[in-house]
Amino acid sequence: MKFNGLKIVDKLLVEAARREVRELFPETPLQLNEHLSRRYGAEIWLKREDLTPVRSYKIRGAFNFLRKAVSTTGKNKVFVCASAGNHAQGFAFACRHFGVHGVVFMPVTTPQQKIDKTRIFGGEFIKIKLVGDIFDQCYAAARAYVEETDAYMVPPFDHVDIIEGQATVGAEIVDQLPDSKAPDLLIMPVGGGGLSAGLTGFFADKVASSNFIFCEPVGAPSLKRSLEAGKAVTLGKVDNFVDGAAVARLGDLNFEALKNFLPEQVELIPENAICVTIIDMLNLEGVVLEPAGALAIAALEQLGRERLEGKRVVCVVSGGNFDFDRLPDVKERAMRYTGVKKYFILRLPQRPGALRDFLNLLGPDDDVARFEYLKKSARNFGSILIGIETTEPENFSGLFKRFEEAGLGYEDITENEILANLII
Repeated sequence: MKFNGLKIVDKLLVEAARREVRELFPETPLQLNEHLSRRYGAEIWLKREDLTPVRSYKIRGAFNFLRKAVSTTGKNKVFVCASAGNHAQGFAFACRHFGVHGVVFMPVTTPQQKIDKTRIFGGEFIKIKLVGDIFDQCYAAARAYVEETDAYMVPPFDHVDIIEGQATVGAEIVDQLPDSKAPDLLIMPVGGGGLSAGLTGFFADKVASSNFIFCEPVGAPSLKRSLEAGKAVTLGKVDNFVDGAAVARLGDLNFEALKNFLPEQVELIPENAICVTIIDMLNLEGVVLEPAGALAIAALEQLGRERLEGKRVVCVVSGGNFDFDRLPDVKERAMRYTGVKKYFILRLPQRPGALRDFLNLLGPDDDVARFEYLKKSARNFGSILIGIETTEPENFSGLFKRFEEAGLGYEDITENEILANLII
């Protein structure tokens, strides 16, 4: 398979960018994770980009772009960016560092935590404008602003200087791996494609092209659909739960760098599976990850032990800007995905003792997490929404059997997206 990443990534320029970015922060750690390594029988290394000053790798590209632009335009130009959060924070941090003024366009749906942090990082040097529901609407508004005001756009991913800055992640990984041995698999998240374009270009002579693994959320598969089509395509609909990777269209330059990879190299990760990873990493490792930051780790479960065993694997942990107001929703999604929480519509007879009879069907590890009377569906029956949590998914098999033996009318609506969104 022809690989063209080196046409975009110049290693000498990447190394120069790496030296310059040390003005802002030391290299982020590459950590061998013992828990994940034991689970998959492999060396699982985590590149902790969640530990930059802005808790994501985006600061690298923004800094690299601005340092070059400022040297050309001076400090009187107004700079503009559009971002769901992480590029905005890196941009704001870099604006304050260089002492230039910037305007940040963010989707209205951006988590408040990211908006607040952007204000903190930029201080008096930035203004924030909230526009649109998804990134692409926000980006269009930012571009229109640039045209109207003659400001200077700092793109989030579709520019060689951004790609060059993100590639510094790879330059650090090379020096941090022991024995100078390159990874057998390099797993990276994909949103607009800046990070993946940079890493594949930098590692092109070290990692076989088939050993690059890309991760996208199921609700925003822009790279996979583009590779399938043989051209960059715009998705008609995007699920913005994984806000750091919810991009409807890959960058044109980024697609040019990635177009010769196979669609099969893109792992589409269910949003609820990402939630499982967030909860596991928080509970077991004390690591706070945002959904996009958990993508590469979540891909390990999908790839499976058979694919990973005995290999040296590097997962890029791209960000940790998690709004803890989202934690209840993340936990809920994780429990539903692992099968330890389900929702039912019950049809109970309208007679004394009917509810007690139902509760007696529950097992010792089953707990009622939600109970809501919906409406009287017939003269002698009523409908109830009930949520049940248990300790093991297998417990529901016994529960269903007891429901059927008791002649209880029920419908499992856990995976019914329409009902789940309306009722749950």
